[in-house]
Amino acid sequence: MTIETPARLQTELAPSLRAENVSRTFGTGAGEVHACTDISIEVHASELLVVRGKSGSGKTTLLNMLGGLDRPTSGRVWIGDQDITALNDAKLAHVRRGRIGYVFQTFGLIPVLSAAENVEVPLRIRGTDPAVRDAQVAEMLELVGLSDHAAQRPYELSGGQQQRVGLARALIGGPDILLADEPTGQLDSRTAATMMDLIEELVKAKGIAAVISTHDPLLVARAHNVVDLHDGRLVQPETHVGRHAAPVAVD
Repeated sequence: MTIETPARLQTELAPSLRAENVSRTFGTGAGEVHACTDISIEVHASELLVVRGKSGSGKTTLLNMLGGLDRPTSGRVWIGDQDITALNDAKLAHVRRGRIGYVFQTFGLIPVLSAAENVEVPLRIRGTDPAVRDAQVAEMLELVGLSDHAAQRPYELSGGQQQRVGLARALIGGPDILLADEPTGQLDSRTAATMMDLIEELVKAKGIAAVISTHDPLLVARAHNVVDLHDGRLVQPETHVGRHAAPVAVD
């Protein structure tokens, strides 16, 4: 007897983000540089995956390919059931705006804008109604604990506060995927722990699939799973390393 999996359950079990044998090669005057080679991973909703590796191991290149900021030389990246490597630039930009949130190590805030104005940038690009936009920004700033700092500009905020603004901006559009490249790299250990607590809570509450790159061993315990990058290649991942275990596919 064949038992069919209900469509809803199949959707829930399917990965939110999947990479199949992605590689990225850059040409230089000295020859080709293989930044990433044959990497396959998958991440599900409400899962926090850490990509661990030293500087230069290929973490940023991998995240850029997962988020559609860079195209792989070979291989494919799927968001849900959509192969984003097959999209043209316009369609890929639409996917990035609607389904992916980015957090950068250098914060990436616009200096002349207030915290609230930085958070609302994605909504302005989408053409969201001003009243709706204001309400969503206020809600998101409250969520990251910055309601009292809405009018302050980045230079008036601490590093941890700036990174929380960056997180609020990444999540304001309700993405399916959160990509964070060394989000605690410029923070002290106590502020970094607070930031990771917040990310962990939001990933769980909003059902987001999150991929975070880091070389900080203190952050690994907060992940559901960890994969290690060395010279652009995945090495054997650790499983059941964090507070919750979930399967990670690695080829």
